[in-house]
Amino acid sequence: MDLKSQINTERLPRHIAIIMDGNGRWAKQHGKHRVFGHKNGVQAVRECTESAAELGVEYLTLYAFSTENWNRPALEVNALMALLVDTLGKEVNTLMKNDIRLQAIGDLEKLPKRTYKALLDGIEKTKDNKRMTLVLALNYSGKWEILKAAKKLAVKAKEGILVPDQIDETIFSNELSTVGIPDPELLIRTSGETRLSNFLLWQLAYSEFYFTEEFWPDFKKESLYTAILDYQKRERRFGKTSEQIS
Repeated sequence: MDLKSQINTERLPRHIAIIMDGNGRWAKQHGKHRVFGHKNGVQAVRECTESAAELGVEYLTLYAFSTENWNRPALEVNALMALLVDTLGKEVNTLMKNDIRLQAIGDLEKLPKRTYKALLDGIEKTKDNKRMTLVLALNYSGKWEILKAAKKLAVKAKEGILVPDQIDETIFSNELSTVGIPDPELLIRTSGETRLSNFLLWQLAYSEFYFTEEFWPDFKKESLYTAILDYQKRERRFGKTSEQIS
């Protein structure tokens, strides 16, 4: 029996988040520059996005570039930004064909102008698509996002728009860049690393984590199916006992 047919489509995670890790090490294994790994990672993005949409996943968030990634060598950063522009331009047709809407989170205005424009163009062209939402986390930091939300709420409190005692999880969540998007039920990280790396720190509070040794360019649809099947074997209790949720 193939992996896809084993998936219970009535118990799919509505939202899957992926930390796409290992492009550089994959390239090193192949005797190539790190940029070669990033270029080959694009195919994994396409395959996972299309497969998730086919299954019926509603949201897929990909950690494409963190605020810390600016500390990488300038050659790699510049190549990554150029690759983003090229990929966004080429993949819009794929998104349209699959009825996938593109969104983005992060400090987007600090991206290079060409990258920012390509991103906005893709978001605009796909805004009416409804099958699945693909969210790119670009120049993103979980700590940055939480601090930004706290500052916005502080200003509202100072201006008398709300009082501190009114602030609850819902009000706080509404100030995050993911407002309107359900929290991920499943987080996937490739390449054998087992940390969050400043990704969706608030939103991942009750997510199931799935770690794999595969480098991102090797992560294809069967890998996604395996992660979802592993998720479906788990009991999500949210602080309750097994007897309470049975």
